[in-house]
Amino acid sequence: MIRDLCPALANKTYFNYGGQGPLPNPSLEAMVAAWQRIQELGPFTDAVWPFVESTVSGLRRRLGGWLGVEPHRLAFTENVTSGCVLPLWGLPWTPGDELLIGDCEHPGVVAACRELGHRQGLVVRTWAVGDLRGDAASTDAAVLNRLEAALTPRTRLVVLSHLLWNTGQIMPIAGAAETLKGHPAQPWLLVDAAQALGCIPAQAAAQAADIYACTGHKWCCGPEGLGVVALSERLLAESRPTLIGWRSLSHEATADSGFHTDGRRFEVATSCIPLFAGLDQSLRLLEAEGTDQERAARIRQSAGVLWQGLGPIAGLETLLQVPPPAGLVSFALPGLDPPAVVKWLGEQGLWIRSLDDPPCLRACTHICTTEGESQGLMEALATISSN
Repeated sequence: MIRDLCPALANKTYFNYGGQGPLPNPSLEAMVAAWQRIQELGPFTDAVWPFVESTVSGLRRRLGGWLGVEPHRLAFTENVTSGCVLPLWGLPWTPGDELLIGDCEHPGVVAACRELGHRQGLVVRTWAVGDLRGDAASTDAAVLNRLEAALTPRTRLVVLSHLLWNTGQIMPIAGAAETLKGHPAQPWLLVDAAQALGCIPAQAAAQAADIYACTGHKWCCGPEGLGVVALSERLLAESRPTLIGWRSLSHEATADSGFHTDGRRFEVATSCIPLFAGLDQSLRLLEAEGTDQERAARIRQSAGVLWQGLGPIAGLETLLQVPPPAGLVSFALPGLDPPAVVKWLGEQGLWIRSLDDPPCLRACTHICTTEGESQGLMEALATISSN
């Protein structure tokens, strides 16, 4: 089991998979082996390039399977924010175009959209999804109804996370894409999937979005510093490269060669190849635990156990009114300072995190989470709530 391979889980109770997942020993070993192989071959020799190409293309194919898209539609990035911003800033914009952003988006993406608006003379508007705390059917219907109402003739981009990082709700990405297809301006759909890949099935959403940006260091338990973005065919046809380097070029030896026509046009320059080997190994370990549907069901079941156990704690309020649809369990303890609660729990060897908007605490369950760990967190929260 992957849990037994993660040294970070041996001496603490860990609920921060949505921030960064633990790295399994085999993944670390794969990274070290890749570094050693590169040095044996020579870091810049004719002999090393087949190894580099095999490592990169192998991960590209594996992630294409996880996302349900052809590998040529993928671009490797350092993180989710880069995956969102690089293709976004290359789209054709006209002053007065509107960017419609959900009110639960990560500050990094929001700030990037605002700066894009400032530079291009665009209008940035927000639509509400964060108050939707009920079941999936009512949430989906409300999201799509509100989206329809918020669209205007000038809307050119909609930004919506697949799994909201604060409330823990899943958003109907495929449904949103269908709504946008009926809009005369055919707005782009940008999806922050930081919390999705490795937590919930991603294929339908990745196939529907124009920009679907992921990272390997959260639920996939890969190394930090490596992400991937899935891009639609129409975006590849219309978006220009933004941050440009030799990897953007169809032939790295000359700038006259033009840019790649596939996702690689948004790749920039030198990457740390051992990270690719590490993430590939982590994905293999997760695949051995079952299909994406099976892993998601285990995560959801674990989150439901925790959510159910939090309910009877006096003074504690879960953000969702129903069991979480994924692994994010957010809750509030009115009257208590969230960072102080995190600090106190950390002193007990229990690790969750606090969020600012809305002010709350968040615990993430994974396939690695045991029922005993959830019980320990419940007991600790009951203690701090009663003091």
